[in-house]
Amino acid sequence: MFIELFTAVGCFNDSCFFPYEFCCFNKQGGFHRSDFAAFDPLMDAINDPSFDSNPEIDESEIDLLSVSWNQDYGCFAAGTNHGFRIYNCDPFKETFRRDLKSGGFGIIEMLFRSNILALVGGKANTQYPPNKVIIWDDHQSRCIGEFSFRSEVRAVKLRRDRIVVVLEHKIYVYNFTDLKLLHQIETLANPRGLCCLSHQVNTSVMACPGLRRGQVRVEHFGLNMTKLINAHDSRIACLTMTMDGLLLATASTKGTLIRIFNTMDGSRLQEVRRGVDRADIYGIALSPNVQWLAVSSDKGTVHIFSLRVRVVSEDLSTQSKAIETPNLSHQNSSSSLDALISPSIGANPGSSLSFMKGVLPKYFSSEWSFARFHLPESTQYMSAFGSQNTVIVVGMDGSFYRCIFDPVNGGEMVQHEYVRFLKTQPKKPTTYYYY
Repeated sequence: MFIELFTAVGCFNDSCFFPYEFCCFNKQGGFHRSDFAAFDPLMDAINDPSFDSNPEIDESEIDLLSVSWNQDYGCFAAGTNHGFRIYNCDPFKETFRRDLKSGGFGIIEMLFRSNILALVGGKANTQYPPNKVIIWDDHQSRCIGEFSFRSEVRAVKLRRDRIVVVLEHKIYVYNFTDLKLLHQIETLANPRGLCCLSHQVNTSVMACPGLRRGQVRVEHFGLNMTKLINAHDSRIACLTMTMDGLLLATASTKGTLIRIFNTMDGSRLQEVRRGVDRADIYGIALSPNVQWLAVSSDKGTVHIFSLRVRVVSEDLSTQSKAIETPNLSHQNSSSSLDALISPSIGANPGSSLSFMKGVLPKYFSSEWSFARFHLPESTQYMSAFGSQNTVIVVGMDGSFYRCIFDPVNGGEMVQHEYVRFLKTQPKKPTTYYYY
């Protein structure tokens, strides 16, 4: 049995100090634990003196395989065919990179701003295959855990206490400290690897596709409670949660409506309309204060919606703090979250015929986007909220945008910053097939 206990200290941000402890065991049950020697090629490459700035790698040969936010959206990771890079969003800068002479990673999952990463090889990568997850401590340049599966890994999600591995039909949940398998969850075909986690210490919530079309399964692990939400008639295409796991936002493969749910009782709190035509939704983002929602799609537009949902604090004296960082201190109380017509700064426009919603089709009573930003339709984008009414957009063509929206009047957003962080050719967005 391989047992190693160590403390990993390090960070991708000079101003952030993130200590964390891990204990790695050779465990049986639910996954295959391989010998760490399997990652000698990766360790050898990193120990190569030319690793950090390999002069043989031409930037024009770099292909962007994936981009992913860290848990607080302050950084994003870019997986390439020659390694990975970490970028800070505000201010924008490349903070770290690992370039390999051969072999890259199709999935990079950060753990906040720590030195711990989950790495999964690209599809064409035989050295780091797409059915293995490497838990990598970059501070010590070593693998601290590995999971091998019989099928391709679709996504990996990290919490400070959990590792979640998403396959097309199953999700595995592991304890971070000893890599013990805690849960196995069956899902409908999930080629997109849809899964999201809460990240506050006092909540442990996970949302993923259920076993029926359009269904979302919400696991409240701390309460030992499962909630099934029939979110859409079509299959789920995208989902996200607030940091505390109280709110869930979803979109279907139809891509016209985005719905917001209470994860405790499954009730629908709000519905907004992106458009009329079908669209492939690439990402949904919720602002930290739960006042705004952003949606990006293959139509080349990032839409911003005003939310009428807010968290009601138990203590009015701490209401402002509760809205800024919602909490779930009373998870068994259905009154901890209410759908309210809050005095929000802006409101989503509706149809001029909305007063006839009882007679006309539902389309005429829809809430439309409050603000929007137009982008080229040739690539895939993901968005997140920054500070002071800003939206950050990252594209698979290596583009970074920072946009500002008017919280009172809405309308067209203004481009505040643009950076081409990686010069790569735009790729045709992935088409997903469901079986």
